[in-house]
Amino acid sequence: MNEPIPVTRVTDHGTAKLMPDVDRERAWLLTVDGAPQSYVDLDEPTHLEFEYARRLGHALDTVAEPGRPLDVLHLGGGALTLPRYVAATRPGSRQDVVEADRGLLDLVTEHLPLPGDARIALHGADAREWLEAAPAGSADILIADVFGGSRVPAHLTTVAYARAAARVLRGDGVYLANLADAAPFAFLRSQLATLATVFAELALVAEPAVLRGRRFGNAVLLAAHHPLDIAPLARRTAADAFPARVEHGGALRDFIGAAVPVRDEDAVPSPEPPDGAFGIG
Repeated sequence: MNEPIPVTRVTDHGTAKLMPDVDRERAWLLTVDGAPQSYVDLDEPTHLEFEYARRLGHALDTVAEPGRPLDVLHLGGGALTLPRYVAATRPGSRQDVVEADRGLLDLVTEHLPLPGDARIALHGADAREWLEAAPAGSADILIADVFGGSRVPAHLTTVAYARAAARVLRGDGVYLANLADAAPFAFLRSQLATLATVFAELALVAEPAVLRGRRFGNAVLLAAHHPLDIAPLARRTAADAFPARVEHGGALRDFIGAAVPVRDEDAVPSPEPPDGAFGIG
């Protein structure tokens, strides 16, 4: 039997590398320009290796009845970890994946093919342009996990972007985003303030050490027009192998403080991670 070997390819937006996991037979790590982007186990698509992916998975599991098919729009494709997860946990879901790097999509689908019965449509396009052209009220869940290298592009951080996202969601829909920041959290606070201009309910999931300002790390944001059922999400994230805390309500308003929403003309990308923040061990 041939051992899997790493695959490296220059794509539209960087150098992508697929590396096999020596501990799991058909599992792969995707890096782009050396930064870890995705982890996929083709035999076990419900295995979520990265902490932020697990938290998004917990959110996906708790925002609707277990197993109910959903219409999900993913902004950012990576190795298609979360689309595979939704297909496995919510069979019959209809999913669209928007990824600006068409070369990356080609690499992933060539070496890590999607299940034949998965209803996952892939689109090589800019996330905001796609959102602005998408039908209103067409998604139950919108997941934003878009990084140009290690930074969220500036045009995906603004009030206009948030309005476009809200327009595409149904009234009972939920917006999920993966962001990264460190104390004093200028970027994260501004993103919460931005989403608060459009959505009535917000929640934030992050590791306590990140929230206490001890290190740079990921934070998962939830936003909706309706009250979010925080209790099951809080239980799951607290009991995870990588425990996290859920902030909402008054505590989250205190966290946002005097942060102001981001206008298009003032937008900047998310902060550059410090060396080693997301390195491969």
